[in-house]
Amino acid sequence: MPDLSSALHLAASELTLAVGALVLLMVGAFIGDKSARLVSILSVLLLIAAAVIAFMGPWGVAFNGAYVADPLAIYGKSVIYLSAAVAIVLGDGWMKRTHIAKFEYPVLIVLASVGMGMMASSGDLISMYVGIELHSLALYVLAAFHRDDVKASEAGLKYFVLGALSSGLLLYGSSLIYGFAGSMRFEDIAAFAQNNPGPGLVFGLVFLICGLAFKVSAAPFHMWTPDVYEGAPTPVVALFATAPKVAAMVLIARALEGGFSEAHAQWSQVLVAISLLSFVVGAFGGLAQKDIQRLLAYSSIANIGYALLGIAAGTSEGLQAMLMFMTLYVIDQLGFFAILLSLSKSGRPIRRIADLAGLKKDRPVTAVALTILSLSVLGMPPFSGFWGKYYVFGAAADAGLWPVAAAGLVASVVAAFYYLRIIKLMWFDAPLDEIATDKASPETSLIGWACAAFAFPLVIVGLTWLEPLTKVASAGFGNG
Repeated sequence: MPDLSSALHLAASELTLAVGALVLLMVGAFIGDKSARLVSILSVLLLIAAAVIAFMGPWGVAFNGAYVADPLAIYGKSVIYLSAAVAIVLGDGWMKRTHIAKFEYPVLIVLASVGMGMMASSGDLISMYVGIELHSLALYVLAAFHRDDVKASEAGLKYFVLGALSSGLLLYGSSLIYGFAGSMRFEDIAAFAQNNPGPGLVFGLVFLICGLAFKVSAAPFHMWTPDVYEGAPTPVVALFATAPKVAAMVLIARALEGGFSEAHAQWSQVLVAISLLSFVVGAFGGLAQKDIQRLLAYSSIANIGYALLGIAAGTSEGLQAMLMFMTLYVIDQLGFFAILLSLSKSGRPIRRIADLAGLKKDRPVTAVALTILSLSVLGMPPFSGFWGKYYVFGAAADAGLWPVAAAGLVASVVAAFYYLRIIKLMWFDAPLDEIATDKASPETSLIGWACAAFAFPLVIVGLTWLEPLTKVASAGFGNG
């Protein structure tokens, strides 16, 4: 009989979030929407506590192999929980200004974090699917959180319908894998695949990859991303662009390298094809965009293509490169969205790229911060985004995927145009209307400036502790 107390001890971070979410739900239900601020503060503290518990917790395997607490899972959950906490902080003031502040917003993010933590610690196909669905159901509601906005309702509906399609692909692939391997556990599947590599298992693997690619909005499974990014509330999009992406990338690495390491030659080809498509769609699709959030959607598609290269390499260095890239990418995205949330124009949130014209005249410090973040996301040295791409392209080249890495570099040059356009508007174009920040919560501006400061110059110091942490996480993969 498995020891239930030790299993619950290993899953203490998810247990803390689940129980805490239920308590916060009761607090909100009894006090009403007046408790939105209180519930947000408690949710942030709860997520920080869960990150500390995960980081300080023991390693091991629980629930008959369904749950794995290894360095990879611990690192992934730390990034997930902390970025989810920042998303709550960003949303608190914005929701109040737009008169849609409700206590359900932070509670839904906490519940989504439970699912994302399960994804990072999945040890078999069932826990993988439960984690994906738990976080997805919360995200569907968050996408349509602004109920009186037609675009938000459309975003939630599109996300839900296409999410159901991806779940079908995921379940079909899982059923094929289980049918041929005779087990749900990644370890058992890996042992079977080593001795019995067959077309049936490969077909199941391809469907599994397709379902997971939807969750990270990789091309050609990106069709939901631009519309959802455009329609969903801006702080919700900040969440979509960060924590779920990290959870899904860790899950992809765990499923492929943990369950199908012997079939690396097969699944790496699929990942390379998805990466190349993501480069093209993300780089060229963003050129014609006029809405900032749609632009960031296409940027995320391209950047996920870069991150997938690290997994496609199939090495410990590639896994470390993916973790480095995703961590630096999350910081850049949180900073970018924080600055957007701190700006308004003629009493409305900034949504069009043209609205940033002349920002340096009214808000020079904010213009500097947004310039740094734009240069970082496009990969300009020596900003943090450059180092993320440096690690990913280096790992891909070392694994023999240098032509794909070269294609990624070309895509980066193309994508640089739309970030340079933002910089040109801020510094050289005349403003049409006054840009205001007086209604923004101070913590939102501080988060944006802090992320910009990390992008440069603090990243030089940050790499000295980030690199060892990601190395331990990648080297300890599977050592639960």
